[in-house]
Amino acid sequence: MAPPDSPPERFPDRAAAGRALAERLLEIELDAPVVIALPRGGVPVAHEVAQALGAPLDIALVRKLGAPGRPELGIGALGEDGTVILDRGTVAALSVGRAEIEAIVERESAELERRRQLYRGDRPAVDVSGRATILVDDGIATGVTTIAAAAMLRERGATRVLTAVPVCPATAVGYLREQLGDLICLSSPLRFGGVGAWYDDFTQTSDDEVVELLRR
Repeated sequence: MAPPDSPPERFPDRAAAGRALAERLLEIELDAPVVIALPRGGVPVAHEVAQALGAPLDIALVRKLGAPGRPELGIGALGEDGTVILDRGTVAALSVGRAEIEAIVERESAELERRRQLYRGDRPAVDVSGRATILVDDGIATGVTTIAAAAMLRERGATRVLTAVPVCPATAVGYLREQLGDLICLSSPLRFGGVGAWYDDFTQTSDDEVVELLRR
């Protein structure tokens, strides 16, 4: 991570951010790693990392669990293997009941299955058992989906999960390291303003682009 007195780094686009991440990761000794992207925005970043490392690329399907009536406010995350991570503080503050959480999980499970069919089709997930795994996204805001993805990969037997992102808020670095363990974040601005604020081009990644990059 950049030293605290360094100016926050900006990135032209996700591909450029991926190449910058790859440079950092090439400095680390990793034996036959697997690169796992969080779609959609993490896929163009991870594609550059996988190419540079000569590593297989796959996705970790995770959905944010939005609060009832406020779907933009995350109360947790759901992994494709059924892993559920809840932000207990937010759940308690909003008085979200168990039945409401179960209904949200059921709805998001259906969306995860739709995305699995679209992105992966009949191909099995890359086996991470016994391997070092690099989990990549285009940035971290709250970290809830990233934490769920890392937990899912550990459940699948990854010996090491190294989370690598171009940008995350400086105020969250301590918490993220506590939850994730290994973390590389190239830029950690104090005044964050959202992941997209640190890209010149933050155009939404399309489903078609995800499918094409994974096919490569």
